[in-house]
Amino acid sequence: MCLSFVLICVASLSTQDLRAQDMLQGVDLAQPAYSKAELTRADIEAALLHRKSGHKIDLSEKSLNGLDLSGLDLHGVDFRAARMNKTSLAGARLDNANLDQAWLIEADLTGASLKGAHAFAAQMQRMRADRADFAHARLAGDLTGASARGANFSEADLSADMKNQSMGLMRAVLRSAVLEGARFHKANLASADLRFARAAGADFSEANLKGADAAGADLTGVNWTGAMTDGLDLDSAQIDAAAGGALAGAQNIDRARVK
Repeated sequence: MCLSFVLICVASLSTQDLRAQDMLQGVDLAQPAYSKAELTRADIEAALLHRKSGHKIDLSEKSLNGLDLSGLDLHGVDFRAARMNKTSLAGARLDNANLDQAWLIEADLTGASLKGAHAFAAQMQRMRADRADFAHARLAGDLTGASARGANFSEADLSADMKNQSMGLMRAVLRSAVLEGARFHKANLASADLRFARAAGADFSEANLKGADAAGADLTGVNWTGAMTDGLDLDSAQIDAAAGGALAGAQNIDRARVK
């Protein structure tokens, strides 16, 4: 196989991956569908009040941008492809909610509970999720620039979807995210994007970080106990000198900045 063919294939895959997760390209976020709301908080409260046992509330593809939905019990609600940019969901309960392809750019999920929620191809750039609970959630969305200080991602699945790549490689993108003190105990971060993340003091105990990209990330004070780090890219990442043993299988560890 010639070198030129290999380079063309790599370039093609890179373009496909970028297209898969950069859904913002060509989208005008100022248009009403992404900046206005077609329902009110009162409308949603009424739907919750009359919710029948065993029936899910369907808010899929709705424009709910900028609403104050803080503190509401929205467990199991179908938000598939809903637009909730700059919406406040602080302290809300979103356990087992469907957030696939949802738009949550600059949304506020501070202290919210998203246990078991499903967010595939979700747009969560610059989202505020400090102290939020994502335990057991499936997150394969774009959280670039998000803030999740002290958030709980225990046993969450943020790994790349290797079986369904019709849209390219879908995975959790935590590029430049603030993850200080976050808990990733037993989380699956295989092939996740952690480039330039600020994860000082995070707990990655027993987490799967195989093939993840943490180039340029701050990983000082991290708990690596039992973590799987084969292929973890640490190019220019900040790590503690004592972490060397736990990171023996990592890539570019010789290029990491040891503190």
